[in-house]
Amino acid sequence: MNWKNFICGSALLMLLFSCGARQEINYMKDIENIVLDNSIKNSRSTLQPGDQLIITVTAKDLDVVKPFNQIYSSSSTITQFSTPSSNSLPQQIPVSGPTYSVDTDYNIVFPQIGKVNVQGENIESLRIKLMGLISKYVKDPVVDAKLINFKVSVVGEVTRPGTYVVPDGTTTVFGALGLAGDLTPFGVRTNVLVLRNVDGVITQNRIDLTSAQFINSPYYYLKQNDVIYVQPNSNREKAARVDPNTGLYISVASVLASLVIGVLALVKN
Repeated sequence: MNWKNFICGSALLMLLFSCGARQEINYMKDIENIVLDNSIKNSRSTLQPGDQLIITVTAKDLDVVKPFNQIYSSSSTITQFSTPSSNSLPQQIPVSGPTYSVDTDYNIVFPQIGKVNVQGENIESLRIKLMGLISKYVKDPVVDAKLINFKVSVVGEVTRPGTYVVPDGTTTVFGALGLAGDLTPFGVRTNVLVLRNVDGVITQNRIDLTSAQFINSPYYYLKQNDVIYVQPNSNREKAARVDPNTGLYISVASVLASLVIGVLALVKN
């Protein structure tokens, strides 16, 4: 046998297989062929009951806007639900600024203005709406609004499954998977499930991470309380079905076989 040819051939096969494996793991291989315009309209979540907001009002004369920041609380906290390891506990994250909660009727109670309905509004449109309302009392007000309890859950075949709070209130499927440490080698990248609660009705959509087509889907940008489930591949499922005591059985059988061989050897002698 020509060992040089054998080694060269083996190296070539290894290179081909490694390239194939990398191609299977690549995400959004046809990204350059997809137009992103349709995804922009889905990038902002509409506000939902239970959402917590920090809203601050400023102007050239800060004394004038003090009445609109009356419920300021510097000691407010929100709970960080991310679980990067099995031993981690939810963390309290300090936040500062006037905090507001959206009630079941989609209202917030704003100082000097009263109830403000936020149904169908996102953070940006609410900010503009409040500036219009405050402009009746203050010249050129500046409103800053942030969603502080936007959270999504990532479960299944990811490195760190758990629930994650997104500080800026906007993230994509890839962003959430990044928080969870990406898929494990056993995760199916072509059939990821996204679950969403829309007005009390659970909707679902399956996406292919290897194709850019799904970025035009309303499921590309995640909404409040979305759940991503990464399905295990067949290898993981087979491993899960294996009896956990299989290794013990094999070890016992090996010991017994050794004993039998030893006994037979003694009898023969």
